Amino acid sequence: MPDVEELTAAQLDELRRDLEALETELSAQLTLGSDAASTVNLDEPIGRLSRIDALAQQQVARAGQQAAKRRLEQVRAALRRIADGDYGYCARTDEPIGFRRLKARPETTLSLAGQAEAEARGRS
Repeated sequence: MPDVEELTAAQLDELRRDLEALETELSAQLTLGSDAASTVNLDEPIGRLSRIDALAQQQVARAGQQAAKRRLEQVRAALRRIADGDYGYCARTDEPIGFRRLKARPETTLSLAGQAEAEARGRS
């Protein structure tokens, strides 16, 4: 695997802006999605299939909300790492994480090598 260079100041600034935009987007998603994840009123006079459909939609909405909350926590942690000067380094190998990887998933804490190592340990 080729050596990965540390982030430049311009790359770090671009990734910080990406994270801030993602934080805004996820926060809005959580606000807008809270109605869909709310409790289904079982006393409401609707048909049995409509009620089943409403419960299924509620479960999907709740799962989406949970995923968005987890990702928002990861985004906020990444922003704290930027402020602390620790952003862009693998939590497992302490090597720099490549810009292209961070551009695709700016909240990641693992380099490709660290991800491969984590997955290999998970299989054994």
